[in-house]
Amino acid sequence: MTFDVVVVGPLGVNCFVLGCEATGQGVVVDPGGDVEQILTAIRKRGLSVVSIINTHGHFDHVGGNRQLKAATAAELLIHPADEPMLTRVASVAGMYGLQAENSPAPDRQLEDGMLLCFGNQRLRVIHTPGHTPGGCCLYLESEQKLISGDTLFADGVGRTDLPGGSHAQLVDSIRTRLFTLPPQVQVWPGHGPATTIGHEQQHNPYLD
Repeated sequence: MTFDVVVVGPLGVNCFVLGCEATGQGVVVDPGGDVEQILTAIRKRGLSVVSIINTHGHFDHVGGNRQLKAATAAELLIHPADEPMLTRVASVAGMYGLQAENSPAPDRQLEDGMLLCFGNQRLRVIHTPGHTPGGCCLYLESEQKLISGDTLFADGVGRTDLPGGSHAQLVDSIRTRLFTLPPQVQVWPGHGPATTIGHEQQHNPYLD
């Protein structure tokens, strides 16, 4: 399997390009912008992208949805609780003095526990509300990797002071949904460096 990270947009979002080497199928997680860079990573691996997955609906994670979907014809997925954000991408970005395109409507909705397949690989959806109502993480069990969106960071957690955020809900999601995974699982967040479940269980200062 291939697992590439492309840092995109003015807020430095980690966009993930995952590929099944046996079949050439791939998925892209959180194409926040700089779509040409994402397409370069896709072409380098020779992938046919079957799905574009949004961990949540904030503009910095979905701003490249329209352009990437037009380039790949891949299906678009997001949790239904965050779907309304897709029509407000441009206006919210503008509040920060930035530009982003509104997203097309999703082709399918993420559901807790569903499996997303690309070739011989599978991602399991874990609904982790708190940063946003529809925030989700994606668990690649075969590789012991977790894409955590803006739920869990290295020595940090997602902010909860934006509309729909709840710190209590976020902490509960992390403790009951993520900290049940094996401690050696690598955590790849939406911003910043990777960490592990075990490290965050022992050292994350926001979860004492």
